[in-house]
Amino acid sequence: MMKKSGGCSRAYLLKGALATPVAMASASLAAEPSASRASAGEKRPPLPTRKLGRNGPDVSMLAVGGQSEASGVGFYERAWDLGFRYFDMADCYRGGQSERDLGAWLRKYPERRGEIFIVDKDHPKRLSDLPGMLDKRLEVLGTDYLDLFLIHGIGPKEYGEQCYDWPKSREFKQISEKMKKSGKTKLVGFSCHDPQKGRFLHAAAEGGFVDAILTSGGPFYKPDDDHDRMVDAVHQAGIGLIQMKLIRNAKKIPKRVPEFDAMGLTTHQAALHAVWSDERVTAGCVWMNNDEEMTIAAEAARLYEKPLLSRHKQILRDLILAHGPALCPGCPSCSAHAAKHGDGLSDVSRFVAYYEQDGKTDAAQLYQALHPNERNVDGVDLEVMRIQCDYHVDYPEIVKRARRYFA
Repeated sequence: MMKKSGGCSRAYLLKGALATPVAMASASLAAEPSASRASAGEKRPPLPTRKLGRNGPDVSMLAVGGQSEASGVGFYERAWDLGFRYFDMADCYRGGQSERDLGAWLRKYPERRGEIFIVDKDHPKRLSDLPGMLDKRLEVLGTDYLDLFLIHGIGPKEYGEQCYDWPKSREFKQISEKMKKSGKTKLVGFSCHDPQKGRFLHAAAEGGFVDAILTSGGPFYKPDDDHDRMVDAVHQAGIGLIQMKLIRNAKKIPKRVPEFDAMGLTTHQAALHAVWSDERVTAGCVWMNNDEEMTIAAEAARLYEKPLLSRHKQILRDLILAHGPALCPGCPSCSAHAAKHGDGLSDVSRFVAYYEQDGKTDAAQLYQALHPNERNVDGVDLEVMRIQCDYHVDYPEIVKRARRYFA
């Protein structure tokens, strides 16, 4: 098994992970071997890059998400060998162990700091907390600066209704400028997977000072829908857009279909290509748990040459819908429900996905931490929710499983 700090067992990282519940639940990128795939120990050039926003740096098109159970010095060394140069952290990932693991890797290879892009996040009770939180993140990582510092998971449930105005507030702008002027972070922004994320993205576009936003994405959206309009507002404002939860709903689809075989892609690689097909998106952030997943994801980035055709995006969408998406990507009906009842149902489905797909046993604690009113959906017609959801997420079944798993 892996070590919790300083390194990880090579057997766990390269193949032993596939024998554990976590990896079996999360091996979403697994596929048959490819002739172009890097073998263990082989070093590859850095992954392709895109410019982050109008004035930001060039960053890798693919980031290593910070919640891997295989995390350790060996995990980040393998990611480096595969060409990853973008690492996404947060104060709460694995109880802070992810930051400590990346910090241990940085201490071993300090000369690499200038070649990598590090994102970290924290949860301020007030905007004025951010400078002190930035100092703490730097201390844990053991670095003098971050490339991007984010408010983590902005939304009214944690931060109150006033947070809707934060992305355009004078206070956040002044604090952001102060932190950047100090040299402790180069860029500032927020992450968001709130059902009302459109409000935050439009506010950021209006404010015009946020450097980058990390939010959910995937191959579902269509030209000129609500999602397209909010992405365009952010893009026109020059804000860098990074998307997460890219293949969350693709975990159960077949690994291969003929249309993508003809392109030399697995279905999960095609799901990544669907995100990069929107040139307004700089990068994707993916949670990868072992060598197999990292290798295939890195290969997807190297194989990307041009946007997917609309018919290929439709194939992906049809596959995901046919196999029952675990999370609504944010359709109008579910957003309307969240505005009326709160986002408890979204959280319940997210925690079920964490438990079933990623093997995260702490999903029960996350579920229990919800307010009782958020867990209690007795007054909600879940069948109507399922029918009205654009993606037909099976909320009755998800709630049933949540009660079974987490009661």
